[in-house]
Amino acid sequence: MKLPRVTGDKVLKALHHAGFALVHTKGSHHFLYHAEKDCLVTVPVHSGATIAPKTLKSILSQAQITIEEFVALL
Repeated sequence: MKLPRVTGDKVLKALHHAGFALVHTKGSHHFLYHAEKDCLVTVPVHSGATIAPKTLKSILSQAQITIEEFVALL
């Protein structure tokens, strides 16, 4: 399955639905933590800019989420 083209805001919403909580923000980077998975994910949120495919793949890898699971959360 192809990676969807999404903005940082949409990724944040999807990860919140997956159980991630915002830990802190530094500049335009939001750090989310999932207690059960014990993982920290960094999401760049740049005013309406689409996240590059390799960056999104890295975010999903950090979050331990498959592409199919991510698309279902959108």
